[in-house]
Amino acid sequence: MMKSKKTILILGVLAIAIALVFTVFNSTNNDDVANNTVNESLDKNYSGDDYEEIYLAGGCFWGIEVYMERVNGVIDATSGYANGDTSNPSYEDVSYGGSGHAETVHVKYDPEVISLEGILDFYFKVINPTSINKQGNDAGSQYRTGIYYVAEEQVETIDKVIKEEQKNYDKEIVVEVEMIDDFSLAEEYHQDYLKKNPNGYCHIDLSLAN
Repeated sequence: MMKSKKTILILGVLAIAIALVFTVFNSTNNDDVANNTVNESLDKNYSGDDYEEIYLAGGCFWGIEVYMERVNGVIDATSGYANGDTSNPSYEDVSYGGSGHAETVHVKYDPEVISLEGILDFYFKVINPTSINKQGNDAGSQYRTGIYYVAEEQVETIDKVIKEEQKNYDKEIVVEVEMIDDFSLAEEYHQDYLKKNPNGYCHIDLSLAN
């Protein structure tokens, strides 16, 4: 039986609508891939790409990561291993193999909301800067404190903050200050560990991020 003109017209309109939906979806998907390449791991509420970064070691990275993410102006924080003697170390390499890495958190922040000095002020609230290779219950060179900068211009601010912090201690501050040499992301189960495991071990007071 021949289809009526009305039926043919309806089918034609549906075909055009489906094609348009597919085109828009495909274009949006491609844009998302491009944006993820430029702004990898940035918070979805952050609309810009003009961020700054610093790498902070302060004992077990589980606590430092979730703590820094609570600081207003921080876009993202990820856990990893920094400034060691090997490339792409595993957790076992760092913990038991003497790879020389420090458990470190890569912090991206919006400089229009918080400055590097502000980030470091929060950092010093939760570390013992006079302790060598020990924070909380964790001991070992992988738990040393460190500020690893990405640009020489950051050194002046770092030195200024440390000089000011030194006034609060009788012992010498021993926080390592170096250019970031290498950084390998920790295994996926370490990322956002305390969000996945709210009752997990944390050596710092997270309320100090407020």
